[in-house]
Amino acid sequence: MIGRLGKRGVSARRRRSVAGQVFAVQLVVLLVVICVGTALVVLQTRRAADDATRTQVTDIAVTLARSPSMVAAVHSPDPTALLQPVTESIRQSTGMDFIVVMAPDRTRYTHTDPARIGQPFSGTIDRALAGETFTETYAGTLGESIRSVTPVRDTDGRIVALVSAGVTRTHIGEQVRAQLPVILAVAAAGLVLATAGALLLRRRLLRQTLGLAPAEMRALYDHHDAVLHSVHEGLLVFDKSGERAEVVNDEARRLLRLPDGPVRRADLPISLQHLGSGMVRDEMHVTPERVLVVNQDLVEHGGRRMGTVVTLRDHTELRDVLGELNSVRGFAEALRAQAHEAANRLHAVVAMVELGRAREAVVFATAELELSQALIDRLTGAVAEPAVVALLLGKVEQAAEFGVELTVTGDTLLDSTEPLTAHEMVTLLGNLVDNALDAVGRDEDAWVEVTVRRDDSELYVRVADSGPGMSEELFSRATERGYSTKTDHHGLGLALVRRLVDRHGGELRAQREPEAAVIVRFPRPAGRRAVDASGE
Repeated sequence: MIGRLGKRGVSARRRRSVAGQVFAVQLVVLLVVICVGTALVVLQTRRAADDATRTQVTDIAVTLARSPSMVAAVHSPDPTALLQPVTESIRQSTGMDFIVVMAPDRTRYTHTDPARIGQPFSGTIDRALAGETFTETYAGTLGESIRSVTPVRDTDGRIVALVSAGVTRTHIGEQVRAQLPVILAVAAAGLVLATAGALLLRRRLLRQTLGLAPAEMRALYDHHDAVLHSVHEGLLVFDKSGERAEVVNDEARRLLRLPDGPVRRADLPISLQHLGSGMVRDEMHVTPERVLVVNQDLVEHGGRRMGTVVTLRDHTELRDVLGELNSVRGFAEALRAQAHEAANRLHAVVAMVELGRAREAVVFATAELELSQALIDRLTGAVAEPAVVALLLGKVEQAAEFGVELTVTGDTLLDSTEPLTAHEMVTLLGNLVDNALDAVGRDEDAWVEVTVRRDDSELYVRVADSGPGMSEELFSRATERGYSTKTDHHGLGLALVRRLVDRHGGELRAQREPEAAVIVRFPRPAGRRAVDASGE
């Protein structure tokens, strides 16, 4: 769907992508936060300037009021002449807008504007006359200001004058405005950095969401979820490490008997745990219950590996049918070989009769017949299941064609295939004999020996051969998944045997001394042994 969008569609999609919407929201939030933050900083700066001003005007007023020369100047014939130069000098050096020394009746001795000297002071003085130093915000002759008023006491403790120092609001505003460039520069830098971070986040989201819009992502999710639940193949999607499955559909859980919840590679059957990280095409894997065809592909995007996808197809029933077909084919091949041999013997007998050697012809024919019939009689007498007899006879003929001597030992005795069914017994024996024939190859004096025995305690199967045998590691690999050193088949024989043995709680092992052999044991249920012992 994405690949088929035109340029115009792509541009429209990106304008309304998740990344674009997140970026727009982030930008709006950043602007609001930075504007509000800047306003709060300005207010805080103004509040701090007011507090600093209150402290400053109080300190200056109190210092002047406590100066020893202040009382003397107030009691002099012309207080203004003594105090005006001093207060103006202090005002200019400290940045005050006014310093007023007044009589207790509000008459000004000093003022920034000499024309106002001798006029009454405008402002609150009652608290100062009561002996208190205080600050207030008051709109006086110079405008609204923050001022402090404090009493001046003589040596007897009487209040003889008052001192007021103040700074206008206009002056304080200029101080705050002088700091605004710094505040705005910091806010602008913060906005630039935040916008850059939002752009980086937008770029990352674009890459992670492929530029999809929310509606498209929802549609993809719905389709993805519907496909995962409806597809008839098992599907597992692993992360980059290949150890954790990010997606596991219902069919995969059913085929592998996985519980609900997170799935790791270690939770899979042993053969799938060792699948590797490369591509896999149509590998046969045998679990305790199923035969699966496994494929694995790498997932890449932008040249980077994103993970691996594993698909599973159930071939259990097909393998069972193929096993039965192989058995039938083996029987057919055996019949064909027997027919071929019978035709050859018949031609020999006819030729001997035509040559007038009738007696020799009878001896030749009956000798071959006796050998074949003896094997048939022995097997039918020792093995109660016809399908197993037919399988063994077919394998004898098949081995003879390959130049391999296949014998059934004299202690073979099988009154029943329990706990296996006849079909399972044919599968077991057929695969073990086929593996043995593969192992001996076309070597001279090659042989295979089969023993099948059932007694009160167990069902015992042993297939020995003249081959080199298998090491424990090689045998374990062969029974895990269907490992084979041959390239013309998947080597599922021993893996299928392992699945059958595990299903019935049996034992499967290989030996190399004194001869190569594979041994299978199935314990008989205690209840069944008791019934057989009682003869009921």
